Amino acid sequence: MDVQIQAPGGLQRQMTVRIPAERVSAAVEARLKQVSARARIPGFRPGKAPRKVIEQQYGPSARVEAVSDLVQKSYPEALGKAGVQPAGQPQIEVTAEQPGQPLEYVAKFEVYPEIQLSGLDRLQVDRPRVTIGEADISRLLDNLRRQKRELVSVERAAASGDVVTLDFDGSVAGEAFAGGKAEKAQMEIGSGQYLPDMEQGVIGHRAGETFTIDVAFPADYRAENLRGKTAQFAITLHEVKEVQLPALDQPAFLQAHGVDSAEALRAKAVTALEAERDKAIRNRLKTQTLDQLLAANPVEVPQALIDAEVPRLRGEAASRMNLQNVPAERLADLLPAALFEATARKRVSLGLLIGEVIKSRQIKLDTARVAKALDELAGDFEQPEQVKQYYRSRPELMQGLGAMVLEEQVVESLLAGLTPSEPEMTLEQLLTPPAPAAA
Repeated sequence: MDVQIQAPGGLQRQMTVRIPAERVSAAVEARLKQVSARARIPGFRPGKAPRKVIEQQYGPSARVEAVSDLVQKSYPEALGKAGVQPAGQPQIEVTAEQPGQPLEYVAKFEVYPEIQLSGLDRLQVDRPRVTIGEADISRLLDNLRRQKRELVSVERAAASGDVVTLDFDGSVAGEAFAGGKAEKAQMEIGSGQYLPDMEQGVIGHRAGETFTIDVAFPADYRAENLRGKTAQFAITLHEVKEVQLPALDQPAFLQAHGVDSAEALRAKAVTALEAERDKAIRNRLKTQTLDQLLAANPVEVPQALIDAEVPRLRGEAASRMNLQNVPAERLADLLPAALFEATARKRVSLGLLIGEVIKSRQIKLDTARVAKALDELAGDFEQPEQVKQYYRSRPELMQGLGAMVLEEQVVESLLAGLTPSEPEMTLEQLLTPPAPAAA
């Protein structure tokens, strides 16, 4: 078998494969023998039809099948002979195929880029020093109480923090607009669910009152036709409810959180906050490290790998948007590939770089850490053993968990020997995502 490889440009490769006529003839002959043994031809017993009759009826199809089989089987052999590793499936075209002549086909594909890592000794990251403060603990305890809140109807006027039920009908210069009308809507005053003028305008009114509120829409409001305009809302207030939170030492509240005292609940809150802080710091280090690894090592990415990553990103987006049951073709229209192209390119680039770090530093997956990661993940559920059994029964889930652990090992390897800066930071600052960069 003769193999020739060409590089038209970039990561593109074109491989021409020529298979000797003798091998082709032998493959066709073997296929005809298989057909002859099972062919049912009128006037002949199975397997007894003359060779000439078999060739007349099955020769062309046997040759097509034999050629297809030869191409499929010889392709990996040709790759090995050429010493290339394709990234993705090839485009194969048979360019010469005649009885008694060599079989020739051309395979077009992309290859993985050659990567020479650089800049690993110049990584600059920060590991914030974050102390859990009383405000952090109080905020978490208040959130826990709010999860168990009760709403109690009151006869007084509405105040900030109350939950009210109301009808509203909005108009601008006497004209109604889309989304400006609702019946029996609920509003928590001060939550920011509605525009500030709307929430503040309800304060001081009692259930049963009807009144009008002027509401100014901001200049950057999502509905373009309402930007910068002032609307009039006719309001009918049906009910005012006061939010009542359980006391920290209320037995039912403590029992719901698996403790028997307010002090124990506070200690549990501190432990949870420390775990959240430590996880956020690890994620911050990981993001900084991988972003700088990518910035220092631009990679030419095979388009085939990007095309393979896009459906995965689309599936993740569909899951977040509860679109899992939308047919694939419809989903592709709703979430076109262009939306995910940049993210797919970054994810593939990082995957290639991480793979090179693993190879060059001979990093092996720490199975003990995988087991620990599974324990931590399952610990967030009421029945951790069932969760662990579920993961262990699904290889793809365990593979994903292993990939996450291996990525953490890569980050640790890259950070080994570096001295991160340690800026002081509050927990709130640590957990607040950075604002998007201005365009």
